[in-house]
Amino acid sequence: MLSEERRRAIIEMLQEDGRVLVKELAKRFRTSMITIRKDLEFLHQDGQLERTHGGALPLKTGALRDSSIHEKESQHRQEKVRIAAAAAQMIGKGQVIILDSGTTTTAIARACRSMQNLTVVTNATNIAAELADSSLEVILTGGTLRRNSFSLVGPLAEESLRKLSADLLFLAVDGFDVRYGLTTPNLLEARVNRAMAEAARRTIVVCDSSKFGRRSMSLILPTSAVHETITDKGIPKHDLAALRRADVEVTMV
Repeated sequence: MLSEERRRAIIEMLQEDGRVLVKELAKRFRTSMITIRKDLEFLHQDGQLERTHGGALPLKTGALRDSSIHEKESQHRQEKVRIAAAAAQMIGKGQVIILDSGTTTTAIARACRSMQNLTVVTNATNIAAELADSSLEVILTGGTLRRNSFSLVGPLAEESLRKLSADLLFLAVDGFDVRYGLTTPNLLEARVNRAMAEAARRTIVVCDSSKFGRRSMSLILPTSAVHETITDKGIPKHDLAALRRADVEVTMV
């Protein structure tokens, strides 16, 4: 078994059992405890679990936890780059796209820098800065700055989006509970995200597989409002099946 496959299996066991022990994992995967400890340390550094003496526990994250963009930048970097590359391939010449705030959408902005004849609408000040010296046309919504996420929220942001029309919305989320929908910890951010979805012809959720099964405080949209999802191959099988039953197209990278 490859190390990546073993680590995915460890996360699945953690979600099912609520804890994992080094000795039990070593027996289960027929490998050394040193290898398992390295796996758990890797997953801890990647922000996927809480390392404890002799094992690991799920992260202590509640529905109100609102991680800063700096915290998120170091998590699942490779997956975000692959997701961004797949998203960029979906964009056509002359289109208008919306990017909400987030590290995955920031990766998409970087992947689009060399494109021609593209307009990017965003409420993320860091994304606008990323594209400031590119040839793209960038439209930044007004609003009140959320320093935690570098995003603009509030009535000004929502009103500006209502006056625009876009081809695609690439929406990054904090949680994707397929039965419930897309969520974020911040109420104002959720309102802006809904205005984005109303302005776009097609809503594409971009998130790594760790976001599935999570639910934050504020509902953005139900799953039925999503047209497509781009994620990595670590997506739980039951969530993948549920998305397909809901007629949501899924691209795995």
